[in-house]
Amino acid sequence: MKIYMLTDMEGISGISRAEMVRPDEGGEHYQYGRKCLTEDINAAVAGAFEGGATEVVVNDGHGGGRHLILAEADPRALYERPVSGYQIMPSLDETFAGIFAVGCHAMAGTLNGFLDHTQSSMSWYNYKLNGERHGEIGQAAAFAGHFGVPLLLVTGDEAACEEASRLYETPVTVAVKKGVGREHAICIHPIKAREMIRERAKEALKFVGKKAPWVLTPPITVRLEVYRSDMVDRMADSDRVTRIDARTIEMTVNSAREILKWS
Repeated sequence: MKIYMLTDMEGISGISRAEMVRPDEGGEHYQYGRKCLTEDINAAVAGAFEGGATEVVVNDGHGGGRHLILAEADPRALYERPVSGYQIMPSLDETFAGIFAVGCHAMAGTLNGFLDHTQSSMSWYNYKLNGERHGEIGQAAAFAGHFGVPLLLVTGDEAACEEASRLYETPVTVAVKKGVGREHAICIHPIKAREMIRERAKEALKFVGKKAPWVLTPPITVRLEVYRSDMVDRMADSDRVTRIDARTIEMTVNSAREILKWS
C-alpha cells in the first residue's frame, strides 16, 4: 500500500512566525522551521508505516522544495520535490492508495488563517475551480483525484483543517495550532503535536478503499483573480487564457493535472 505525502511549511507544528518559513530572511528562525518540518514529516511517515503502508513518497512542496533536512528525515521514505505547475506531485499515479497533506495553510482571505494564501501571497487573491473558491489543499485533492487517489489526512492550523473537512470531507485532520489574525499562531507543543500526527496518520490508513477521491469532471473552468492589473498583463499572454477584467483571467482545461498550467 503506497502513500503519497505533499508537504508545506506554514501549517507545521511549532511554526508561529512568518520568518520561520522564509529562507531568504529567516536566518536561525528558518533553520528551526526546517527542523520542525522534518519532525512533522517523520511523525506522519512513522504513522503511515504503522498503519500498513509499504511505501511512502514525500514531496518537499514548500516554495519549490529543499526545505526539509534530508539527513534527519526517516530513511524508510522516498523524497522528491515539485517540478512545475503541471507536475506538482511528479511520481503520483494510480498505484497510490491515498495522499497525506502535511503542514497545510488555509486559502487566501481566510479569517484567522495563519499565513493564509493561495499559491502566491504577493499576487493571487481568489482562485476558483468550476466557480467555487479553493486553495492549495483543493489543488492537491483535485490533482490526486485525477488519478483516482483520495485525500486521507490533512495537518495544519485550525483554519486549514476546517477547510479540508468542509470542502473535501477529509476523513482525518490534525490541527496543530490556531491562527490569531494572519501573522501569529498559538501552537500545541511540538512533541504533543507530533504524537497526534503519528496517531492520526496511522488512523487515516483505515479509510483506504472507503474514502472516494475528489474527481473534477472535465472540462474544468479555472478562474484567477490577482491583486493588480499588471499581473494579469503578464499572465494573459497565452492562447489558453481569457481575460475577464483588469485583474481576472480564466481558462478551461480537460484534466485536473492542468489546473495550475497557465502557459
